[in-house]
Amino acid sequence: MAKQLPARRLDGIDHNPWVEFIKLSNEYDVVNLGQGFPDFSPPDFAVKAFQQATSGDFMLNQYTMAFGYPPLTKLLASFFGKLLGQELDPFKNVLVTVGAYGALFTAFQALVDKGDEVIIIEPAFDCYEPMTLMAGGRPVFVSLKPVFSKAELELVAGLCQQHDTVCIADEVYQWLVYDGHQHVSIASLPGMWGRTLTIGSAGKSFSATGWKVGWVLGPDNIMKHLRTVHQNSVFHCPTQAQAAVAQCFEQEQQHFGQPSSYFLQFPQAMQLNRDHMIHSLQSVGLKPLTPQGSYFLIVDISDFKSTMPSLPGAVDEPYDRRFAKWMIKNKGLVAIPVSIFFSRPHQKDFDHYLRFCFVKDEATLQAMDERLQKWKAELQP
Repeated sequence: MAKQLPARRLDGIDHNPWVEFIKLSNEYDVVNLGQGFPDFSPPDFAVKAFQQATSGDFMLNQYTMAFGYPPLTKLLASFFGKLLGQELDPFKNVLVTVGAYGALFTAFQALVDKGDEVIIIEPAFDCYEPMTLMAGGRPVFVSLKPVFSKAELELVAGLCQQHDTVCIADEVYQWLVYDGHQHVSIASLPGMWGRTLTIGSAGKSFSATGWKVGWVLGPDNIMKHLRTVHQNSVFHCPTQAQAAVAQCFEQEQQHFGQPSSYFLQFPQAMQLNRDHMIHSLQSVGLKPLTPQGSYFLIVDISDFKSTMPSLPGAVDEPYDRRFAKWMIKNKGLVAIPVSIFFSRPHQKDFDHYLRFCFVKDEATLQAMDERLQKWKAELQP
């Protein structure tokens, strides 16, 4: 072949750390607390909505509007418009995508040009860097300390306005907040609606990650460029999944803010899971950091780094990766090393943390407890 394969845009992004850890997890008898997905059924109303979408109106087997199933875009505009303090046009301010992942890819392809700097606040979802590179951009990383306040969010908003910068806000976990905390959308801050894309996920909202329905909300002068990418790539997302999500939001709109709201009930249940996991992990000397939101908690393994420094693995491999592999092989527990969510120059500063997912079934947490109790017994003198 005269032309090189693959395309240059793929240079340096072919390795994915998830592949390695998923493969390793499949080779051992483990309790998988690594990947972020529920291992239990979505709520009954969501399951019923999907069943109706596949067995009801036969026209839902056909194409719908390219930028979103109209009943869904209207509900998203109405629902989120109230939260963001904006009058959203369902045809101009809303785009339905193949999951939040698809929303991110569409945004990067639409807005990032060759040589553009893309500031990534890390730890970050590991697709942000390769998506930036594929679009020709140059990632610039800013590391967070284990605290993030509203004042810091307002500082970011001020910098965006000062430097006339577009903000891409990945807010898929906006309903999963704990201990009475409230999620604050950066688009709702003064001066930010006109420069922010807000990305959401039905999978995370309704515990149905396989539905792959996401969305982007934003001003029309930015959204029009995402629509151009969308119509020249996927063009259209599955109609039935969009119809099911529309029914889910219709249900939630009726109960929102009340004790019967799923967006209220689900985080209450997951907070109990979080607290259960924290207590269990502490029993073997792991040091969890109590999260205010999301599916995950972070565990500090600094003490193990001091007492078990010589784990198998390459010399330049971050310690948390070596520890995670050791834990899979020797303790039957899967967690994700936090260093994979940092840029290479910063990994050495954050190689003493693991990430555990607590959005799991009771049986999974009990299986975790059994592994940890065995580990605890092995630590007894």
